[in-house]
Amino acid sequence: MGKAGQVLRQVLEEYEVSQYSLAMALNIERNSVYRWANEKSDPSGETIVDIVRALKGLNPSAAKAFVERYLLDEVKDL
Repeated sequence: MGKAGQVLRQVLEEYEVSQYSLAMALNIERNSVYRWANEKSDPSGETIVDIVRALKGLNPSAAKAFVERYLLDEVKDL
């Protein structure tokens, strides 16, 4: 699976954001967050934006870390 799940798992662990709290903020089932974080499925591009918004509400530092780790290599040369 993709990089988003790896980065999401790292950020959730590092910033002590539970999968449950992220799921609640996204208004989805926790098993969706579990599947992403354990690389069983990938969130869509639109969902990644929703994840960033939800993380921003839960822990702005976690949101920033997610964006940086997920996109930094892709945008650093722009």
